[in-house]
Amino acid sequence: MKKRLQFLDQYLTLWIFLAMAIGVGIGYLFPSVSSAINNMGSGTTNIPLAIGLILMMYPPLAKVNYAKIPAVFKNIKLFSAAMFITWIVGPFLMFVLSITLLKDFPEYMSGLILIGIAPCIAMVIVWNELAGGNREYVAALVGINSIMQVLFFSIYAWFYLHIMPPLFGINAIEIDITILQIAKTVGIYLGIPFLMGIISRYGLITLKGETWFNTKFIPKISPITLIALLLTIVIMFSLKGEMIVQIPFDVVRVAIPLVIYFAVMFVLAFFVAKGMKASYADTAAISFTAAGNNFELAIAVAIGVFGMNSGQAFAGVIGPLVEVPALILMVKLAYWLKQKYQMK
Repeated sequence: MKKRLQFLDQYLTLWIFLAMAIGVGIGYLFPSVSSAINNMGSGTTNIPLAIGLILMMYPPLAKVNYAKIPAVFKNIKLFSAAMFITWIVGPFLMFVLSITLLKDFPEYMSGLILIGIAPCIAMVIVWNELAGGNREYVAALVGINSIMQVLFFSIYAWFYLHIMPPLFGINAIEIDITILQIAKTVGIYLGIPFLMGIISRYGLITLKGETWFNTKFIPKISPITLIALLLTIVIMFSLKGEMIVQIPFDVVRVAIPLVIYFAVMFVLAFFVAKGMKASYADTAAISFTAAGNNFELAIAVAIGVFGMNSGQAFAGVIGPLVEVPALILMVKLAYWLKQKYQMK
């Protein structure tokens, strides 16, 4: 198992691109298969995709030592900087990129704005794990981001789609999304794996002891993350495979501001944290949290408000397709920066 996991880790970028290609191939060559997968849903939640995301996040959340989370708040300046970058800089940066590069494509523009106002609460856990970041720190950030999304996503959507566009000569966009709808999405994609992780950790440690849990159980479940990640990528790409092939230039058009956003947010957060003398593990956790987005929520809102075949939903689906290879490169960049600056 250990050798297989190392093999999977070593060539992960290759496996991800293969999974993307397989997904597009399934969606384009076998539209009936992607249609069947798309129909396996409840409301705006796709069940196979939800299962993949839940399984992907379960092992990292089972590894978190939740007793250490309060220590995150000891350095309040660092924590405040992380929140400022994630909740103030991030949404504004995505708004500026969207109205600058997609002003002539209002559906794609508003789709990207929805992505920008939803900080990541899911796959960031995986990227942080791959980069050797602080699990407890990322768990705390993810938990707080989840609560803030439930409370403020509707307000942010109203502000950035209704109030801000007219200030730049763009028509306002009406959006109607309830706190209950947001809470449901957050509960599915984060609440379930969080609950599974907590029950596994404390239940099994009580029954078998912490040594058994860390040396036996964790190595057994660790490969689930990367395997589920690859399966999730296949599913995501298959759902829009036909459209990706038919309008590839639209994919590129949406991808450009996303790539700029990921790079700017990661580098900004990394060097702000480093400048505040944070450890590498804390810096990585902050950087990946700032750079990632909650595409599941953005896609669910886009489908619920604008429809499954809308440009907003298409932009939402393109988001994770760009994020996956981009954040894998950020994992490599994180390790390179760690070595370059000899961070501990």
